[in-house]
Amino acid sequence: MNKLHFITAGLPLASEGKGYKKGLSIIDEMNLDGLEVEFVHGVRMNDANQELVRNFSQQDGKIVTCHGPYYINLNSQEEEKIEASINRILDTARMGNVIGAYSITFHAAFYMKQNPDDVSKIVYKSMERICAELESENNNIWVRPETTGKGTQWGTLEEIVQLSKHFKNVLPCVDFAHIHARNNGIYNTYDEFSKMFEYMGNELGSDIFNNFHAHLAGIEYGAKGEKNHLILEESDMNYKDLLKVFKEYDVKGALVCESPNIEGDTKLLKDYYLSL
Repeated sequence: MNKLHFITAGLPLASEGKGYKKGLSIIDEMNLDGLEVEFVHGVRMNDANQELVRNFSQQDGKIVTCHGPYYINLNSQEEEKIEASINRILDTARMGNVIGAYSITFHAAFYMKQNPDDVSKIVYKSMERICAELESENNNIWVRPETTGKGTQWGTLEEIVQLSKHFKNVLPCVDFAHIHARNNGIYNTYDEFSKMFEYMGNELGSDIFNNFHAHLAGIEYGAKGEKNHLILEESDMNYKDLLKVFKEYDVKGALVCESPNIEGDTKLLKDYYLSL
């Protein structure tokens, strides 16, 4: 990675259902840096779109990532649902590899009222299988469980960082809005952001900042955590201080904007970052 890429979560709103060709041209016109392909309802993409996205991902200064399906729970009480979850992650990684994505992310598991440490061990076992399968296929895509926004979901920053230590192709996808919401409004100051980056660097090494995958949006939350995403300027998300910390650590990789105003807020983030 040679820079921080500001990318949209899915196709721009202005593409108005006209597909990848129109959406990718808007990303180019707005001088944005790529997109996260949202496979949230299933890993499906026709051959023509695969070629479009693959060609786009190979352009200088562009980047593509993928978000796996929502229906993933590596801690399901039903074995067949764990198998289906593993296969959805593998399918995302395989499609990501085909279209030139450098990284995939997904929400890994729910606690299901179990001890968090026990759930981490269960997630570890599935991740071992996933990484072994991808290695056997010579698929070196980065696999990144995402920090989650509700207390019922496995996926604190600490849980994912500790998991990442055991696998060469696993690192966190850090969703700063989720962390903010999960903790009911904290983790939203310059000092708090700095401590998160310091923790990641200490635990995973400074190379993580050359290979970063993060999500950002405004967010509505309550006592139980995340409710829904908001437009940045209509939320309390302190994106300006967060971007200052990104700059201070010279972070390179992908910052995915998940705001309801997809391309507008992606541009807002990029313009502010470049002004620092």
